Amino acid sequence: MGEREQRLVAAGFPLERGPKEGPVIDLLAVLGTTVYASGQVPNDNGVLTSKGKVPSQVSVADATTAAALCAANILRAIVTKLGSLDKIARIVRVTGYVNTDPDFDDCHLVINGATNLFKEVFGPEAGRHARTALGMGQLPLGTSVEVEAIFELRADGR
Repeated sequence: MGEREQRLVAAGFPLERGPKEGPVIDLLAVLGTTVYASGQVPNDNGVLTSKGKVPSQVSVADATTAAALCAANILRAIVTKLGSLDKIARIVRVTGYVNTDPDFDDCHLVINGATNLFKEVFGPEAGRHARTALGMGQLPLGTSVEVEAIFELRADGR
């Protein structure tokens, strides 16, 4: 297990609790040196842990924790499909979707949960990324948050 995987586990996200490949979509799509990670919801070992509107049904703090779990699931998918987080040179872009009440305007605070985990695992340089945080009227399965990301593979392929 590499240093990045160790940081992910130390943050409370065991590798074996990640998402499984589905029959309709892939966890990742790789095009050249770009890795597109499918959107992940706060699913922990097959259990959706956060459902509802932010902030009326799910607190901002709980949604932020859910966003970190979404990010962890993206990283777990990379380990599952590519074998190691060390194959990633850097995170390029993160998009976070928050299932919000109509007047909620702090989506960026919720998606900080994902951003902070990415920086914790990859460090301040490789973990820095462009980002968008959006409020949505609904998300799949009624989840409170979903996160997707784009990564750059290392040029040397290690």
